[in-house]
Amino acid sequence: MKNAVVLVSGGMDSAVVLAIAREHGFAVHALSVRYGQRHTSELDAADRVARALGAVAHKTVEVDLRSIGGSALTDDIEVPEAGGEGIPVTYVPARNTIMLSVALGWAEVLGASDIFCGVNAVDYSGYPDCRPEFIEAFERLANLATKAGVEGAGIRIHAPLMRMGKDDIVREGLRLGVDFSQTVSCYRADAEGRACGHCDACRLRAAGFEAAGVADPTRYAG
Repeated sequence: MKNAVVLVSGGMDSAVVLAIAREHGFAVHALSVRYGQRHTSELDAADRVARALGAVAHKTVEVDLRSIGGSALTDDIEVPEAGGEGIPVTYVPARNTIMLSVALGWAEVLGASDIFCGVNAVDYSGYPDCRPEFIEAFERLANLATKAGVEGAGIRIHAPLMRMGKDDIVREGLRLGVDFSQTVSCYRADAEGRACGHCDACRLRAAGFEAAGVADPTRYAG
């Protein structure tokens, strides 16, 4: 089996991506990042997901993005209950670039040519680092800036959910045996991982289950 690094946040999208990588025959090395996010219940979920879906290893790396702030997820900025126009305050500056860079480093150490992430350009919240152009640009950078890219087999960045709606993601996850009740997507989840039910992440998640005609297994607070 070839090694692959899969970014696993603890949310539903990355859980499905991990299952897809496993189905494609990869030995999955799950990578999570403790970046100073508001709550760590999603990291607990990432550990559950990695174990349940057969990752051969799960590593959590610490990067202190709270020290620079600039986001409702890493600073003392209120998380809105609904999205507005433009790039929302829940955008974390450079987060996906940093996470993919860490994944790239681990992939080189493992001798892995494949990195998977759960970015999505359909049911997303306006984040510039969730677009196809970003993934394509990062793959070019990865192959320019690494020993693996220059001397090896090259690096491929896989974003299998990029053009899928949330309902399609739900169906794909169910086909692959993903237990969505183990995942946490909420921006304001409590310490036990219970969702607020009002933020953009909760709204998109709930709409996905409804559109798929599937009962929502999310645990809500209150």
